[in-house]
This record gives sequence, C-alpha cells and structure tokens, in this order.
Amino acid sequence: MRPKALLLGAVATAALAPAAMAERGSDGNVSIIYWQAPSILNPYLSSGTKDIESASLVIEPLGRYDETGALVPFLAESIPTIENGGVSEDLTSITWKLKEGLKWSDGSAVTSADVKFTADYCMHPEGGCAQLAKFEGVSSVDIVDDLTVKVTFSEPKPVPYGPFMGGQSPIIQAAQFADCLGPKAPECTEANFNPIGTGPFVVDEFKPNDVITMSANPNYRDPDKPAFATLTFKGGGDATAAGRAVMETGEYDYAWNLQLAPEVIAKMAEAGRGTPIAAFGTLVERIELNLTNPSPDLPEGERSTAKAPHPFLSDLKVRKALSMAIDRELLVEIGYGQAGRPTCNVVPAPELYASDNTDCIGQDIAGANALLDEAGVVDTDGDGIREKDGVPLKILYQTSTNAVRQDFQALIKQWWSEIGVETELRNISGSVFFGGDPGSPDTFQRFYADVEMYANNFDGTDPESYLAQRTCDKFPSPDTQWQGENINRYCDPAYDELVAELGRTGELEKRGEIAKKLNDMLTKDSYSMLPLVDRGRVSAHSNTLGGVILNVWDSELWNAADWYRLEGS
Repeated sequence: MRPKALLLGAVATAALAPAAMAERGSDGNVSIIYWQAPSILNPYLSSGTKDIESASLVIEPLGRYDETGALVPFLAESIPTIENGGVSEDLTSITWKLKEGLKWSDGSAVTSADVKFTADYCMHPEGGCAQLAKFEGVSSVDIVDDLTVKVTFSEPKPVPYGPFMGGQSPIIQAAQFADCLGPKAPECTEANFNPIGTGPFVVDEFKPNDVITMSANPNYRDPDKPAFATLTFKGGGDATAAGRAVMETGEYDYAWNLQLAPEVIAKMAEAGRGTPIAAFGTLVERIELNLTNPSPDLPEGERSTAKAPHPFLSDLKVRKALSMAIDRELLVEIGYGQAGRPTCNVVPAPELYASDNTDCIGQDIAGANALLDEAGVVDTDGDGIREKDGVPLKILYQTSTNAVRQDFQALIKQWWSEIGVETELRNISGSVFFGGDPGSPDTFQRFYADVEMYANNFDGTDPESYLAQRTCDKFPSPDTQWQGENINRYCDPAYDELVAELGRTGELEKRGEIAKKLNDMLTKDSYSMLPLVDRGRVSAHSNTLGGVILNVWDSELWNAADWYRLEGS
C-alpha cells in the first residue's frame, strides 16, 4: 500500500460557519489585552506568541487549523490532498490555488508571486527566519499561474502542510517586502510594524511594546465582516490585570493567557462581566538548559557545544539531577490546578505522538544527591555549593515576569539548594524576553543565562515542524539575526537523521513512534530541556462578545473576523 498524505481525514472542506452579525463595522470597537506586549508584527522575525497572534489579525496563511485541529482553507480555495489532486501521487509536491479576487488591504491583487516571495523571504540563505522549520525539506516554490503555486520537496513528504499553514506561516506582500530580503529583513521597520495584509483588520498605528490600533480592512474578502469598525490591542501589564480588565471591570473584551492560580480566575469570574475559557493542546511549560557557555563576553557566533560547552550543564548527570529535584505535581497544584498536568514530554499531544515517559514525575532529592556524588560533583570547601572541575554549581535562572513563574522559580531555587546548587533568579518583561529585537541581550533566543523557563507549543496536530526546530542548524546566532528555536544549542546528528526520517514517513503509527523517540531524545535521554507542566490554555472574553471559539491548534485570534457584539449589550 502506498503512503497517503496525513490528516486527510481531518481536512475540513466546508466553509467556516457564518456568525450571526450585521454589516461590516456596525458593532463599534473591540478591545483585546495581551499582558505580553507585541514588539513586531512579522512572525518570520519573532517566535513570540504575542507577535504571531497580533499579526494574525492582519496577515493570513493559505490554510489554518480550526478548533478541532482540522485543516481549513483561508486564502486557498481548498486544502490540497491526494484525492483532489493537490498533493502528488509520489508525495514530492503540493499545489495550492488561491481564491479568486483576493485583495491586499491596499487594494492590489493577491497573486501566487506573493506566496513564492514569502518562501524566498524565509528561506533566504543570508537571513534569519524564526519559522524556517516550516519549510523543512522544501527544494523549490514555483509559480504555475497567477493563482497557483507549487511547492516541491527534496524527497517524499507525507505531511506537506508546513509552508503557508497556520498563524506561524502567513503570506506577506512581495511589493512591500521586496527590499527586505536576507540581512535587510530586521531593518524594514515600516513593513515589520505595519504589514499590508489580507486579514479582517489593518494597522492604523503600532506602538511597540504598548498598543496597536486597527480598523476594519475595507478590502476584506467577506463584505459583511468584520463586525467591528475598530480594534484596540493593548499589551503589557500582568496576567492579573488582564483578567480583571475583562471579567471584573469590563474594560476589555478579550484577555489572553491568564497564567494565574485557578482560585484567582474563579474569583474574577464571580463579578459576572466575563467568562474564562480553557482547553488543552500542546502548550508545555519547560526549563531549557543551556548546553553552551552563556557568557556574553564570548565572540558572537562562538557559542556551540563543540567550541564553548557549558562548564557544568554539559554533564548529563548534572542535568538529570536538576530534573530529579523538581516536584512537578506540586508545581501544577500551586500554579494551574485543573488547568495543568505534570509532564515529562515536550510533545504532550495528540495522543498518537505523546510518549509514555513518566520518569520525571516523582521528586527524588536523595537520588539527585546520590547521582551528583557518583559523578564526583561534590562540595569540596564546605560552603554548601557543589563544584565540577573546580567550577561551583551557580545557576542564573531567568524567565518572564509573571506571578506563577516567579512562584515556580522560588520553589525550584529551594529544591536545587537541597542538592548543592546555588540559584540566582532573574525575571524579564515578557515583551522583551519574547521580543524579536536582534539587538537586545535579554531575549530568550540570546539566552545569556544558565537556564530559562517559558512555555511553547506548535500549531496544528502534527509535531514534525516543531521537532525540526531542534536540529543542529537551527540555533540562533548573529548570522540568523538571533532567530531560531534551538535556543539551548542542542546538536545530535542522530536526532537530525530521525527528523529527516519523520519527514518522509507516511504511516501514522510509524510517525507516532518516531515522534516519541525524538521527544525522548530531547527529554529523558539528554535532559537538554526539563518539561514541567502540560498547560491548558486559559483566556477570557466579555459576556457581550459573541463568536469567540477558543483554538489551541492555531492563533487564538484565528476567527476574529467572526466576532460580534451580542444584541442588547
């Protein structure tokens, strides 16, 4: 039996259900608050969720994932499959056809040249693209006609839905970004802050790390959408203030990522102005362990496990001991309640791809101490801090500013002290930490710390592109404008080979087996990262806002065109 392209059964061919709303712009203003403020509106230059999701209101992909994880067309007429002829029989190409009559917000026509340009932009050999893993295995992108583009892969690709699918891989306008290729990309401030798009809204003014004002796109493809004439996207503050602004004061209509203790959210909801919404997807809170020397004094580009290994985190037993000392069940209890689950996996879902690894769940302080003793990492001077080859185990532990994360830091610092590790805590504004500024030393990509904690996830239901982010060629560096998700600079040729095998494997059970192996290589085999919590995504919307459908497989704002003000509100 020949392999089939995956997810065909999950492809939705029907249009999205229409929302019960009036004509475009009839419902006034809608206001959104993200306590991590957007710093750029180009997801190819930032992997921060705040940037990807705010940009999704303006620029769109050919297809998205709906709230069930099914593939649905957006700018494309349909999702290409083997059955409809869009995916070649030999699985080496996928052909996309744009809907007719699509216009950019400036009134010009959307064509296949824009799609090809988007690929050229991200795949430019001298550039740094945060979403390069989406184009894994692509050998060429060719224009067939004005509305048709063909993506060809270097070998059979049973899951060809990496490029141009989901909020992480939208289409950008060739005319606007023409002079922004390669190393020039970060310099194009106007294009990066005010992209011309096809989405329901256009940018009127963008104040980085603060507020974005938008208005309805006059050239949006549905003449009756969006219902709101204007949109205000406020960034900054903290999760507590964001939750109160929707559920208690009613100042805002939608609040994202309420990373708060469950009793705090429940108390806010009692005010009756807003409703919390939650669902589990693939979001995992984790600690990344720096495998390289994090000193900013090293020459730029010199950080690698070969040239500049970390003085003590390069030791597997040290990394494993740090994991053993953590009580993940207690972290879930204090931080997330029913909205969290302890996990040892960086890929917690879907079930097909989730490893059965539970080795990390039970805390074992005694075992961690014994492991370090066995490794010869001992306290030689009696100051309570172990040393490896004369280097004290002193850790700088950074994360974004957030009450739950600071609680986690305090507990983990205490547990690590019980195994002879001294920990300095640092927290950085989420707008900076997750920002895309290549000149900032405080981004999570630069990683000038020993360990750092944050959450990440992948769009859609297949983890291939997500796992491909950890190959040897994906670590951030000056050559990539510090873009790339392999932030701890993990590098294992065997891992890279297995990622390539996943890319050419079509049989579902086999894909699941490979993904689990890759997950385990990153976690229980190498301890290059320490998964902590499988987090349910929790947000909230005003009781006067209709049409909201929480989507944990794509941008939360994926269907903002369908939002409307409820009658009588």
